[in-house]
Amino acid sequence: MQLVEPSEFYLASYTAALKTGWSPGSEALRHSELQKIASDPEDFLRLKANNRKAEGAPITLPDGSIVERLPGLTRWLWDDEFSGSINLRWPRKGCEMPSQVRGHVGYVIVPWKRKRGYATDALRQLLPIARAEGLLYLDFVIEASNAPSKKVVERNGAFPKEYFQKQYTDDRSLECILYRLEL
Repeated sequence: MQLVEPSEFYLASYTAALKTGWSPGSEALRHSELQKIASDPEDFLRLKANNRKAEGAPITLPDGSIVERLPGLTRWLWDDEFSGSINLRWPRKGCEMPSQVRGHVGYVIVPWKRKRGYATDALRQLLPIARAEGLLYLDFVIEASNAPSKKVVERNGAFPKEYFQKQYTDDRSLECILYRLEL
């Protein structure tokens, strides 16, 4: 498995994964990605691959507040077909993430490729990219009950830094752990 920059070569496989019902996040995000691909695949790929200037519309949070988009980039996991994605984002200044997005990294593996070590390997491959962006550390927010994600970050050298309750707009609350990985 290798990390690849989203490009036209890989787009058909990514789109096929979306059409199976897989999503890199919510169902709304899946539909949004398919719409963006259909309307302007070049712009979709450009902003997905390297959005270091944080181009694009501001982000509307679940509570309705609007925040600036963060700089970031995405890499796709590839093993002769699309297998997942990993995202790196960072604040405009410094390394400390804003309160609404506490983690620098997000990753997701398609269900039919899980339990192969892909997330662990993808994070390992992402670390030199994060260093090249000037980051000194990476933070990860993981639900306390998510044992597989805890293993992924721990195998790459991250350690628990803070335990907290993550509040949702529908009054749900989940116990989470903020992990830190020093670069």
